[in-house]
Order: sequence, then structure tokens, then C-alpha cells
Amino acid sequence: MIPPASAPAFLAAHGWEGAEILPLAGDASFRRYFRVVAPGRRAVLMDAPPPHEDPRPFIHIAEHLSGLGFAAPAILATDLENGLVLLEDFGDDRVREAIDAAPEVEGPIYADAVRLLARLHRHPAMDVPPYDRAQYQREAGLLTEWYCPAIGLDVDAAGYEAAWDQALAGLYGAEARGVTVLRDYHAENIMLIEGKSGVDRLGLLDFQDALAGHPAYDLVSLLQDARRDVSAAVEAEMLALYKAEAGVGDDFDTAYALLGAQRNAKIVGIFMRLCKRDGKPRYLSYLPRVWAYLERDLAHPALAPVRAWFDANIPAHQRGAAWAAEAAA
Repeated sequence: MIPPASAPAFLAAHGWEGAEILPLAGDASFRRYFRVVAPGRRAVLMDAPPPHEDPRPFIHIAEHLSGLGFAAPAILATDLENGLVLLEDFGDDRVREAIDAAPEVEGPIYADAVRLLARLHRHPAMDVPPYDRAQYQREAGLLTEWYCPAIGLDVDAAGYEAAWDQALAGLYGAEARGVTVLRDYHAENIMLIEGKSGVDRLGLLDFQDALAGHPAYDLVSLLQDARRDVSAAVEAEMLALYKAEAGVGDDFDTAYALLGAQRNAKIVGIFMRLCKRDGKPRYLSYLPRVWAYLERDLAHPALAPVRAWFDANIPAHQRGAAWAAEAAA
């Protein structure tokens, strides 16, 4: 976490000369984040190095969300050539750690996060690419591309694609009447902003990959969190709250299960890719949780063709934790 060489000159050009640059975080991409500290003020420096990263979508979406009244970081300065963006600092109070420290706040915080989604979904989708069939299939296909070979399985990839087509057909085209889908909306990407309350206290991060799609997707991302356990009881309570806030019926449950299965299949593939390609084996520790979500989603009748494919191609003992140590070797 050494700051990019161009950072001091960039900061000096925008009134932050001599500011201290402290490591803050990295993520599953090539992006890195640093805290910039000067007397009486601080900010966050995003390092999104080209050609691997392009910060322009983040800037575009942040400005859109701010214009709708949501707390996305203000853009303080940019150097697109070097992939540097200076952002408003939301502080250190992240939802994940806040709940870990005080489990009794889980319900109120999650309720605010659900209400934020319901409020966002009252607005039409912004001008971003669609969550269309190609995108759904590309993501679900990460499981057969990365996970299955890593555990030594030669599977029916064509049958896998056909099973998803059969299950998801009713959602194809949803982007035409859809909402802005942030795509990584969970406890590690939501900050609690000091001095604010309710929905307004939630600061949004990591939304640069937003697409136009179905409103159930971000709810799945929040309630079937790959990085922390969300109980089935909390999930059910928050799903019911969303349906009441958004005014949708029980048919929403089917879309929720479909997109839960699709997202969790994607995550299984992504986390194995992070291990095998990118040398980040720690992501394998999340896979038993993700598989548990996926198995629960597959139990929905709408997932019958996908469940049949899993039963025929991936034995039950290769879906959980037993293989993790061997796969990481």
C-alpha cells in the first residue's frame, strides 16, 4: 500500500500540499484507497490505475446518486490520466464493524439500508448499461469457468447455460423497466455518517459497476452477504419490509430467489478466481457461506432446472467446505 508516485503532485495541485497519505484499504479489484490528512481536514484518495481501472463510471454514478439526495462521496478533484480521484471522507464507522461491535443495531441499520433501496427504486434507472441476458450468463458462467476446473470437475457448460436461460427467462428484458442496481451493496460498502440519522446516515461506496436491472438484485446483495452471516430470520424480516416499502407483491420473492442463485453462483466463481488467478486464497473462507445461500435459493421451484443441473454435475460433498484446503493448494 505505497501511494502512487503521482499522488503528492496531484494533491499539491488541488490544495493539499504536504498532506499525509495513509493506507486505508484495497479491494478485490486493482483499486486502492488512502486517507489524506491535513490540519483540520481529511479526504480519501482513490487510486484506480489505468488500464486496469477507469474511475469515470464511479464519478458519473456518484454525481447521479448525490443529485437524487443519497450520500455518495463528493468528488473533490480528479486526475483521470493517472486514475486518481480525491473523495469526501465518510470516516471509519462502517456497517460491518458497527454491527460486530453492537449486534443489537443490526435490525435498525438493515431496515435503513432496505428503505434506502426502496427510495432509490422509486427513480428510473440512470444511464448505465443493462443487466441483460448476456450479463447474467457471463456472471453465472464464472462458476463453470473457475470453480469447477479448480476442484477437478468437467461439467456440462452448455447445459448450465440452458438451465439459466430456462430459469431467468422471465427476468430478461427487466432492465427496460428497471432501476439503478449498485451491484455490491452490502455491510462492507456502507458507511455510517456521523451526525445523520435514518436513511441519510448511510454513505454509499463501491458502486462504479452499476447497471440498469431488477430491484431484487441489491436486496440479495445486502441480505445474502458473502462476507458476514445474515440470519434467515433477519433476511425474511427485511425482505418483507422491502416489499411493504416498495409496494410489491409476493411474486417479488421469485425474482429474489432467482437473482440470489445467480449472484451466489457468480460469487463462487469470482472468489475461486481471486484465489487461483490473483493469489488471494483468503476468499475461499467465504465460500461455505455463499454455498449455503446458493443451496437455499436453489430450493425455490423457479430454480428447478438449475438445481437439476447442480445435482447432475457437482456432487454435494464438493459444494461446501471440505474441498477448500485442497483447492487452495
